[in-house]
Amino acid sequence: MGIVAGLDSAPDFTRIVVCDADSGTVLKQGYAPHPVDNPQGTGRPSDVDPQNWLLSLGEAAGGGLLEGVQAIGVSAQANALVLLDSQGNTVRPAMVGTDKRTQVAAADLIDALGGREAWAQAVGSVPQAAHPVTKLRWLARTEPENAARTAVLLQAHDWLVWQLLGRPVRRTTDRGGASGTGYWAAATGNYRADLVELALGHQTMLPEVIGPAEAAGATPEGLLISAGTGETMAAAFGLGIGLGDAVVSLGASGSVMAVHPEALYDPNGMVTALADATGMHLPVVTTLNAVRTLRGTAELLGLSDLESLSDLAMKSTPGSHGLVLLPYLEGERTPNLPHTAGTLSGLRRESMKPEHLARAAFEGMLCGLADALDVMRGRGVEVRRVFLLGQAAGLPAVQAAAPSLFGAQVVVPQPADYAAIGAARQAAWALGVSQGTLDPRTPPIWQGAAAQVLEPGENLAVGQAIRQQFVSVREQTHPGAFRM
Repeated sequence: MGIVAGLDSAPDFTRIVVCDADSGTVLKQGYAPHPVDNPQGTGRPSDVDPQNWLLSLGEAAGGGLLEGVQAIGVSAQANALVLLDSQGNTVRPAMVGTDKRTQVAAADLIDALGGREAWAQAVGSVPQAAHPVTKLRWLARTEPENAARTAVLLQAHDWLVWQLLGRPVRRTTDRGGASGTGYWAAATGNYRADLVELALGHQTMLPEVIGPAEAAGATPEGLLISAGTGETMAAAFGLGIGLGDAVVSLGASGSVMAVHPEALYDPNGMVTALADATGMHLPVVTTLNAVRTLRGTAELLGLSDLESLSDLAMKSTPGSHGLVLLPYLEGERTPNLPHTAGTLSGLRRESMKPEHLARAAFEGMLCGLADALDVMRGRGVEVRRVFLLGQAAGLPAVQAAAPSLFGAQVVVPQPADYAAIGAARQAAWALGVSQGTLDPRTPPIWQGAAAQVLEPGENLAVGQAIRQQFVSVREQTHPGAFRM
């Protein structure tokens, strides 16, 4: 069928993979960091000039990397909002990431519509600080002149697709990206323009939502550009997950996502009802505390890295000699306890050893994510196997406990940029449809990622006992907080 490329514009870098369109085999790769907007090293900025993304893209594609490529797919960081005026110029730098400036705006929006359940029913999610709709509310309150100039709303992948196509009049997005805005409902497939007006104070132009296999357009040279999507959806597509699969991602915070045939309505707002990159749905449940729990424990024990913490934890036994750590160090979203703190329970003389605390940190983190999996299951999502991602996924202490605590087969894929691979797979789909060789309802079948497979086996009963111990402490400490 040809050669395609996938572009992943992450918060700090751009990575490009060039793949065989039929098999998905990676032929070439390119990488470039984004230009630094804060050379003093004051932390990742909340405002970024989107031209930096183009500069990084050009550097990553240098050396003829894209020669022979027939189609490009674009993945980009979630929740990055680009505001354009009526002439197509940027109103201000892009608002990116989890922008803590907007926390008050999120609470304000929740109240303005009548509460969390009203938002969950309207668009399948409750406003958080990172959501584009919340950024609009902050803009209207803090920068009213910029809010008044705003005529078009794009996300990072929308803006990059638009730039690659030469800034045409038509602006597009995909279902996956639109579902994370807070003003498009995955359940209905429609925008809620009234929520844009509620947040920003006036209506704007919104990009056309095109199908997963549709092309956004072609360059004058005939290079096809597919719809593009957000990083989360692209990574799921790159992994090749389907019905019965869930993905647990171990970052500083944690997330659980799964493929489901319908958009989920969760009146408690614990589930964010996203759409995926195939026409299905991708419900997500987030925990605020994952690897940050491990890093905090390592620092407390005077250890320099997570590998040392894992080695120490493996000297303990399942159940950590009765120690239970509720890992709510930054408050928590699942369950909804934004102002709580962590809890260490079960201290006895025989349990007061470093190895037991180390093991309790791993078990507490994984039990918190198992709670998130239970939210999914409680909403009717089937989970037969769990893909485990993130740097901590390879730690022996994680792999020893995860299958029994999750109650499912655990798959640990080899590290790869699955978002870029997913973007390339989307490009192959759009190319095949344009050539008449692929069905717009069925994506190309690519070879699966090389992975380690872990079974719960005879440890399942032990894992269930650890979960029961965790749940008992959670209910004693926060009674009724985990209602589903």
